[in-house]
Amino acid sequence: MSEERISILKGVKKILVKIGSGVLTGHNGLDLDIIGHLVDEISEYSKKGFRFVIVSSGAIASGMNRMGFKESLKSLPQKQAAAAVGQGRLMRVYSNAFGRHELVTAQILLTMSDLTDRQRFLNTHNTLLTLMEWGVIPIINENDTVSVDEIKFGDNDNLAAIMANIMEANLLINLTSTEGLYDRDPRKTENPTLIPLVTEITAEIEKAASSEAGTVGMGGMKSKVIAAGKVTASGIPYIIADGKKTGILGDILSGRETGTLFLPMKQHLKSKKYWIAFTLRSRGKICIDRGAENAIVNQGRSLLPSGIVRVEGDFHMGDPVTCINEDGVSIAKGLVNYSSSDIDRIKGLKTSRIEQVLGDKQYDEIIHRDNMAVSR
Repeated sequence: MSEERISILKGVKKILVKIGSGVLTGHNGLDLDIIGHLVDEISEYSKKGFRFVIVSSGAIASGMNRMGFKESLKSLPQKQAAAAVGQGRLMRVYSNAFGRHELVTAQILLTMSDLTDRQRFLNTHNTLLTLMEWGVIPIINENDTVSVDEIKFGDNDNLAAIMANIMEANLLINLTSTEGLYDRDPRKTENPTLIPLVTEITAEIEKAASSEAGTVGMGGMKSKVIAAGKVTASGIPYIIADGKKTGILGDILSGRETGTLFLPMKQHLKSKKYWIAFTLRSRGKICIDRGAENAIVNQGRSLLPSGIVRVEGDFHMGDPVTCINEDGVSIAKGLVNYSSSDIDRIKGLKTSRIEQVLGDKQYDEIIHRDNMAVSR
């Protein structure tokens, strides 16, 4: 047991467990033995006072097996149809397995649009907290039947990262079909070395992560490392481990050194700024000068019109927009108080001239600091 693991596990009560398709599926569709072992462990710790949320893949793979398909599906409609067939069976398997322990499950299907709307984001937060208070096990998946982007990009790792922030998790465990992050792809090289601890996600760490997925999964190790960056930025520790290993959750929660632990950042984003930084999709860009960059990055200031060089894209008041410096490097993302056309008219001007140019001035700031997540 390492000091880092012991320290991380102190006070852990709310845990998100992401289970990948490579863990859940076998030669004949869903691997009922693996699911049973994981449910047994989650149930045991639930009765000790831990609260779990599960982000589960497997709907498409389950549907493919139910329909007798042996080869990977290529078209989007085929994947959506397979998800529609498989999701019900996936939930039935979970419900029956947890039912043996007298625990109730809840199904939550989400698309990105459910999380980019602030009110729906908060509604999801409140629903999850209520379910956990009731001792219910929420089981979350992409609504693959209607969610085009998530099927195309394999976003359940990203979904898990977002949900960990929403539920205010103390730990995210990403169960996959490998033991953790290796220094090089174990499927293509001999004698790879497992990386047990990551204190910072560097270029070397990103390079070690392969983007190649398994035969039933959507995302490779790279997507898990990207998700780790998002999770640790919100102050949540993140562990990648082998979901097919018997007793894996017990090993992790007892402090044994298994898998790869990513330590949380000491200075982390609060929930709203995490939502802005990692959940919202930018609608445009605002290029700022060196003075504005220094004010935002080093002085904790808001963005004023005087520091704006140019505007890129077409966006409206309240939209998420990326701030880039004069070298084109992203430094922040925030919610704008003015449209792109209005900002273009007042860029480079002092705040005292906003009303003169626009005929009205509701805000001094183009992006207020409270609505801005700095990335540098």
